[in-house]
Amino acid sequence: MRGRCRTAWGRAGTWHGRPPVAVRLGAVAVALGTTAALAPGQAALAAAGAPGTTLAPSPYAFADGAQSIDGARSTADAPLLKPGTPYKSSLPSNGKVNYSLQLDAVSNAYVSVTAVPSPGSSVSVIDGIKVSVQDAEGVSCSVDTASFGAARSPHPIAAWGMRERSPAKPLCREAGTYYVSVERVDPDGEGSSPDAWDLELVATTEPPTAKTGATSAPEAWDSASPQPLLGQAERRRGGAGFAAATPLDQGVWRDDIRPGQTLFYEVPVDWGRQLHVTADLGSSDSTGTGYTPDALDLALYNPARGPVADVGVGYDGDQKSGSLPPLPPVDHANRYAVTRQVSAVRFAGSYYLVAHLSESVADSFGDGPFPMTLRVRVDGTAQAGPAYAGESAPKDVFEVTDEDREAAAEGVAAGDDTVMRAVAVGGIGTGSALLVGLGVWTLVARRRPAA
Repeated sequence: MRGRCRTAWGRAGTWHGRPPVAVRLGAVAVALGTTAALAPGQAALAAAGAPGTTLAPSPYAFADGAQSIDGARSTADAPLLKPGTPYKSSLPSNGKVNYSLQLDAVSNAYVSVTAVPSPGSSVSVIDGIKVSVQDAEGVSCSVDTASFGAARSPHPIAAWGMRERSPAKPLCREAGTYYVSVERVDPDGEGSSPDAWDLELVATTEPPTAKTGATSAPEAWDSASPQPLLGQAERRRGGAGFAAATPLDQGVWRDDIRPGQTLFYEVPVDWGRQLHVTADLGSSDSTGTGYTPDALDLALYNPARGPVADVGVGYDGDQKSGSLPPLPPVDHANRYAVTRQVSAVRFAGSYYLVAHLSESVADSFGDGPFPMTLRVRVDGTAQAGPAYAGESAPKDVFEVTDEDREAAAEGVAAGDDTVMRAVAVGGIGTGSALLVGLGVWTLVARRRPAA
């Protein structure tokens, strides 16, 4: 390991060293989709995903150790976001909530906000979240929105705000306090319910480069869509949040998804490499009929959890397929491009694939699950990235390490133990995995006093 702690919950995890046994057992059970084999009390821990709670599982897996904060109505009371620390907050149906950042005069800063509608809520076509960043004088630094689209299926969506230090942007360059504002886009729209939403916020800082580089985006890159990757699909079970995303590398990956479910994956993409992804939704085994626009939504986010691109796949019960639009090779200079899907491919690191199947698919074709195949292709040769004059927060977020590559090959986040690796890679049975895990941990616990 290179001085950082990555856990089963991803880059945003905050455990230092090995998590408690009960939490690790819970992670195994959640990965296997069951808690039945756990002893009383451990099932509750596994369902909740955090120690000491018996609450029902959330549809979204927040970063373990995320700090709870309340956004303020006034910027004067805005709580401080520390880069690299995950936060959990909430968003009322009307009005803004504000947070603050303390920034220097040289770093770029990004704040990703993931909105999680409450179970049972409803949304309009254009409903979603708006994230904006302003300086202390109220000057706008950035604005971004994310919406649910034609399927009107509530699910976790993310937008980001940024303070960029760029020759082309003379504003928002000074050191000092900056404010992040979050609000609903269409809370009073037709079909939107007035309930509050949960929020996950993560601030990331990017140091300046040691040497002055290009100040314009690359003019030419291969924008042709290659043949989707072929081959036998290997099973990988998606996670329930950014911090719980399942690592993938180049390959053909199979998962099952239910209506209303959202699955998260992460793909390491190095400097100079180009990502292509196609999603296939298999045919239904029911006799139902109907059509759902954008039934399967596949969205891509960059290592700072900034939106890059997405594709919607309509569904009528027959097999359907859709591909993300062509993306350029990862390049520091892409940030100077006009289009978002090029500008956002500005860092190396883990890119997140987020797949959501619309709730309304169940109305015509039942509760599923429905077979989904992800064809992930990473072209090009890895190149040396820019020499940064400092460290990012969180550390190493804008690079691909050997641990990241190993995790993507095995499907288990770097730092996970042998038992969890066996579950993901070897496919051993649920009961056997849990019994083996309990046996190993019990044996270790018994030997410690003797040592």
